Amino acid sequence: MLLELKGLSKAFGSIVVAENINLGIDEGAAVGIIGPNGAGKSSLFNLITGELSPDSGSIHLDGHDITSSPPPARCNAGIGRSYQIPHPFETLTVFENLLVGAVYGNGLTEAQATERCGDILERTGLLEKANRVAGSLSLLERKRLEMARALATEPRILLLDEIAGGLTEHECEELVTAISDIHRSGVTVVWIEHVVHALLAAVHHLFVLNFGSIIAEGDPHTVMNSRDVQEIYMGMSD
Repeated sequence: MLLELKGLSKAFGSIVVAENINLGIDEGAAVGIIGPNGAGKSSLFNLITGELSPDSGSIHLDGHDITSSPPPARCNAGIGRSYQIPHPFETLTVFENLLVGAVYGNGLTEAQATERCGDILERTGLLEKANRVAGSLSLLERKRLEMARALATEPRILLLDEIAGGLTEHECEELVTAISDIHRSGVTVVWIEHVVHALLAAVHHLFVLNFGSIIAEGDPHTVMNSRDVQEIYMGMSD
């Protein structure tokens, strides 16, 4: 198992963002996570990447306990992440943004990073934008850059946080294709998303979070059709 969370809990006073979460993700998986606003989805990613420390429980990457490891160490160990709101280095070019990830997140020399970043730009559809200043990119291009910069760290597992939000239908289709290509290249993908139809086109297993707890998991279409998920997540009932 590549990533395993054991009894993971976190609260801010009376607000519980993770409650005794037990979750395992196999290497090579494509996993989706859904849940209403405030369910604890982004907080779960923050716990996995080390931006938050759990109150209890543990996090294991490839069998190694990384619960106390700082974020840079987790990045170097193979955890990459994009953010819901893109935060590029706006005054740097697209290519330079990737170089930062490759050199500081993956420990490559500049020569090694240059070769790797060229390949990633092509895979993510950004090659023609390589010399553009990141601050001038469109929303779709910024989201692609978020993925590309995370890929530059050479992750074994890629955490995507609501990367389809705000995109048109056509842009979502392009994004799904890019994510599917990344997964087929051997990267394990864990994707939080509110644009459910985009998510279902790319993942093979689905977790549902509500009030910091996993309330359902399994085949994505089976989970989405369950009564509990329709009532809690989609606000539907008979």
